Amino acid sequence: MDDEKFMYKALLEAKKAYLKGEVPIGAIIVCRGAVIAKGHNQRERFKDPTAHAEVIAIREASRVLGGWRLPGTTLYVTLEPCPMCAGAIINARVERVVYGAIDPKAGAAGTLMNILEDERLNHRVKVTKGILEEECRNILQLFFRDLRSE
Repeated sequence: MDDEKFMYKALLEAKKAYLKGEVPIGAIIVCRGAVIAKGHNQRERFKDPTAHAEVIAIREASRVLGGWRLPGTTLYVTLEPCPMCAGAIINARVERVVYGAIDPKAGAAGTLMNILEDERLNHRVKVTKGILEEECRNILQLFFRDLRSE
C-alpha cells in the first residue's frame, strides 16, 4: 500500500530528528507518486518554534513547485498535526494528510479539534489516520523515555 510505503519515508525523517536530539517527528510531501519534499523537527537546532516537520516540508515543496499553493499533494507525517501546522496545511492547499500517531495534547486533525476538515474554512483537507500508528508512537515514546532517564 502506498500510504505505508510513504509513511516509512516519513519515519526515516523522524529518525533523523531523533538522532539530532529533536522530538522525532518526520514529514514528507508527495505529488504524482513522487516525494518532492521532506522535513523533520528542528526547533532546537534553529531555536524556532515554527520549525516543525510539516512546516519545513511545506516550505521545501513550495520551492520545488514554485508557488505557495500545493494542490494535488499529500503530506505524510508521523504525528497528528498541531493547530499551527494544520493552519499551514490549509493555507498551502494541501489536498490530503496522512498521519501515524494521534496527539492527545495538541492534535488538530480530529483528536482535540479538526481544523483540517472544518467546513467554516475556505479549504478542507482529506485526512487518513493511523497509518503505521504503532511505529510512529513507539519512536516518540522511546525518545521521551530516553529524555527522562538522562
